[in-house]
Amino acid sequence: MKIKAAPLPADAQAPALVPSRSAARGQTPVPGTESSLFVGSVEKAMRVLAAFDERHTHLSLSKIASLTGLDLSATQRFTHTLTTLGYLAKDPATKAYSPSVRLLDFAFRYAVSNEVIGRAAPYLRQLSQETEETTNITVLDGTDIVFALRIVSRHVLNSHVITGTRLPAYCTAPGLAILSQLPEPEARAILDDSELVAYTQNTVTRPERILERLRLFRQRGYAHTEDEYYMGDISTAAAIVDRQGRPVAAINVAVSRPRWQGADHERRIADLVIAAASAVSGHT
Repeated sequence: MKIKAAPLPADAQAPALVPSRSAARGQTPVPGTESSLFVGSVEKAMRVLAAFDERHTHLSLSKIASLTGLDLSATQRFTHTLTTLGYLAKDPATKAYSPSVRLLDFAFRYAVSNEVIGRAAPYLRQLSQETEETTNITVLDGTDIVFALRIVSRHVLNSHVITGTRLPAYCTAPGLAILSQLPEPEARAILDDSELVAYTQNTVTRPERILERLRLFRQRGYAHTEDEYYMGDISTAAAIVDRQGRPVAAINVAVSRPRWQGADHERRIADLVIAAASAVSGHT
């Protein structure tokens, strides 16, 4: 676990989206790789695809090799195969590679086959209509939450957050809602694996303080954050749990600071997200 400070966004009305530190998984050891069933070539192909992000949209062969740690020959074979299969596109003039639209097929398959998203979608739409705010379904992956479904309102604070965006769990309402429903040793282990960055002056980075908040959120049945990942963002979330009571996702409503009306507003939105999450819970 590392605790660092991050520079504050200069403009609270158009906050910068700082990528989650745990989103770059290419450098992180993956359990199970020592198994005889593990296919290394598949892992290397996925490593090539994971080299692309908002900072690396078009990459040369040598740059892909540098980012993935593969030698040039292997990089050439994997990029050729992925291009032939349609998952990468190659610019005929610059020879640079970029992700193909075909990669969205995987996101589509996840969304339509995920029972929680299917059940939660109508409640998310209802929440959006009732609050006139941005509503989301997120799931926990490692130390991050990932936006699985998002309905954006005209009052949205940060339009850069889209389906698939990763944010750290420890300082976001959906992440804290999910962590609060885990056994405390599991939540502590996730915090130990997290890089605890102070994204704003309001970000809580002390592990013991975060655990105290998790106990409070568990008791309340919802998590609430204000200005913790970027300034001007206020979020209220409740966890969706399975039949065993384990969290599988979270529903949240995000409100921009100019539209926030204080404690009464928090109570109203908390009641709505708790009701929505309860309606979806207990089915898997």
